[in-house]
Amino acid sequence: MQSVPPSSLFPQHVIARKRDGHTLTTAEIGAFVRGATDGSWADYQLSAMLMAVFLRGMDSAETAALTDAMMRSGVIADLSSVALPKVDKHSTGGVGDKLSLPLAPMVAACGVAVPMISGRGLGHTGGTLDKLESIPGFRVGLSMEEYRRQMERVGVALIGQTRELAPADKKLYSLRDVTATVECIPLICASILSKKLAEGIDSLVLDVKFGRGAFMREKARARELARAMVDVAVRVGKPTRALLTNMDRPLGRAVGNAVEVAETLECLQGRGPADVMELTYQLGIQMLLLAGVETDPIAARARLERSVGSGAALAKFAQIIEAQGGDPRVVDDPGLLPQAPAQELVLSPESGYITDVEPMAVALSALRLGAGRIRAEDGIDPSVGIDRLCQTGERVERGQPIARILAKDTDSARRERESLLSAFSFGTAAPAPVALVDEVLC
Repeated sequence: MQSVPPSSLFPQHVIARKRDGHTLTTAEIGAFVRGATDGSWADYQLSAMLMAVFLRGMDSAETAALTDAMMRSGVIADLSSVALPKVDKHSTGGVGDKLSLPLAPMVAACGVAVPMISGRGLGHTGGTLDKLESIPGFRVGLSMEEYRRQMERVGVALIGQTRELAPADKKLYSLRDVTATVECIPLICASILSKKLAEGIDSLVLDVKFGRGAFMREKARARELARAMVDVAVRVGKPTRALLTNMDRPLGRAVGNAVEVAETLECLQGRGPADVMELTYQLGIQMLLLAGVETDPIAARARLERSVGSGAALAKFAQIIEAQGGDPRVVDDPGLLPQAPAQELVLSPESGYITDVEPMAVALSALRLGAGRIRAEDGIDPSVGIDRLCQTGERVERGQPIARILAKDTDSARRERESLLSAFSFGTAAPAPVALVDEVLC
């Protein structure tokens, strides 16, 4: 028989307290999270509570209590058998953001364990898991025991959230999505950090993006989220740093799934786009510093660059692929990745400098091609997308290719040509360069 909670913890009591602007106790927050996990709160009660939090907010102590309760709603991975320091990275995402793929093997090749649990994309392209699954045979659905063994053996694992990890988050996120309560900083903090902290990590680096291609366009709002996540993570005992990064332009030259894996391979050979390489190094530096394997940013960067120059980072990626059932031959032959049946070049209509590439216009082209999903249950086509994307500041000549569309058929490719062209603006002078990293918060 289900035990009856004290009257002060009845759903309607807790909801009313937050509705009226009170600070909730740890017990009240715990009752809410248990209700989401064991079904003792009805969906309408959980939804009412989410809206109350959305409207009234939570202070840092409440947010930390919510994060801790959600983290403990399931299993916390035991990686005590992994002797290396364990650091992960989380990004709020953006157009062309494939940084987890080169970053994880690069950092792991430097002697830091990287337990990385990622998600799927809902939007213009797939998420990290979808990109990885474009590698033939790659398995992201490892059990917790497989995850632990791979961390011991390889020092890095790139997997999806298991049913055991933070189950309260899965329930609450599904309700946030349909109750217009997604954009709430305490709920975002708890959702992200409950999963990350349940991985068994020692510390965490966050890539919080702002700009036209970001989840949060306004820098001040993104900074508020970054500050909140750092404070909450530190409060629950996990040293954390956040990089506030510019997402006003697409990252790199590829947007899609298989094409972003191909660009990852270029990065791990030191030939990737300058912006992707630079931001990967900046995130990696913070991971090495938090892990304690380096104490100086210059030395940390040199160590990361050596991992690339020596081939160790690329070899580590091949090891990850093989360990998770994928075909490691893609490392040497990207042609083994899914190939789109149709291609269409987008040509520059004039000579001059590219003064802007509007990230969401590129993103929507990728989505219409089939690289992303509108609903969680939608499938994606791993082969389609956009590559050879010219970047802001480049000089081009009239008739020069500025992007390549990869599509399922010729008609789809041709239909997208004009839409993708509209993402580009041209001028007679190069625009001023923009710093990728705006601030580091710790």
